[in-house]
Amino acid sequence: MEFALPHIGEGVNEAELVRWVVAPGDAVKRGQTLLEVMTDKATMEVPSPFAGTIGALKAEPGQVVQIGQAVLDYTPAGQSAQAEAPAPAETKAAPAPAPVAAPTPNGATASRAPLSVRAAPSVRQMARKLGIDLTAVSGSGPEGRVLIEDLSRYVRPPGRDMPPAPTRPEPAFDYGTPGTRVKLQGVRRAIADRMVQSTKTIPHYSYIDECDVTDLVRLRASLKDAYAASGVKLTYLPFFVKAIVAALKEVPLVNASLDEKAGEIVLHDHYHVGIAVATASGLKVPVVRDADKKGIGDIAREIDRLSTEARQGRSKREDLRGGTFTLTSVGNIGGLISTPVINPPEVGILGIGKVVRRPVYDDAGQIKPAEIVYLSFSFDHRVVDGAVGAVFGNAVMKRLSNPALLMLPDKL
Repeated sequence: MEFALPHIGEGVNEAELVRWVVAPGDAVKRGQTLLEVMTDKATMEVPSPFAGTIGALKAEPGQVVQIGQAVLDYTPAGQSAQAEAPAPAETKAAPAPAPVAAPTPNGATASRAPLSVRAAPSVRQMARKLGIDLTAVSGSGPEGRVLIEDLSRYVRPPGRDMPPAPTRPEPAFDYGTPGTRVKLQGVRRAIADRMVQSTKTIPHYSYIDECDVTDLVRLRASLKDAYAASGVKLTYLPFFVKAIVAALKEVPLVNASLDEKAGEIVLHDHYHVGIAVATASGLKVPVVRDADKKGIGDIAREIDRLSTEARQGRSKREDLRGGTFTLTSVGNIGGLISTPVINPPEVGILGIGKVVRRPVYDDAGQIKPAEIVYLSFSFDHRVVDGAVGAVFGNAVMKRLSNPALLMLPDKL
């Protein structure tokens, strides 16, 4: 029998095969991972809706596979290879089995999920075969739509309690081996395609300024222990996110995208800030959604969650989409200035350098030490002119230089 790549997400017609988890001859159980696929830099596991023995694998790692395309052959459990292919007449005569309720992870039964549950037919079918009650599944797709990756969290071997999701170790970075060739695939190929699209279609210009963040350094130092006691790792990034959101509200033209087909600039009324994360497989940009509605602590928690999942290869597809502005930081590595590439269809990105101590003159002409950071902006010149970029940069620096404002609610 053939197993075809099932529906894995809203609007997804194809996916890249990242790796096989099974090999020909392997015996698999229902719910066991067969392969990993990638869309939009998000890697997801495809569980087996059958028990049986793996036959031929019909796709190679790095290959783009269409939804519904057969990716492997298998022999169902208890069926010999000779009995696998019955005569056509027997196939036609075989009655379709009536849907039978299957045990769910909670020990209940799973029949056909009501239509009020948003899920593709292939996802519903796989849920029935895996014995998962879709009404108990929290969907991560648009409007709570259940995706195939959501099912994997509910899969367990029959007769056992569902174990907590294992914490994956972060993969080590591989900087290459001299004299070898590395196939351009997976996240690296997605990055390459994205960067070519960005540099070919967007006329970039860069705007760089330095910002005195002495008060920000002091504020973070005074708060990080209190946040740590609540399980929150407080870095500088949440403050930058808050400053960016305030500046985007002041200069809405930067919180925009260009609809080339319609010939329109779309100014967004939501503030979804992407955070570039360096991972072993390449750069990923998970998104802090509705950052304007979150406080410093909430943003810090979300950044920590998104970054950890990205580095462990567990990012959800929806976490990597929909950003309206992006932050990228090289400061933790040591760089001062960068020229970041815009993440389309956004029109701006901010690169954050290392915070360094420098001697500066105060208003009285006296030299004093100060904590300085260089801010490197890149803008889409089709939408954002130089003067607008400078106004936006000043709006960001105004908040970073007086960070107490970032701790206040929008309305007093």
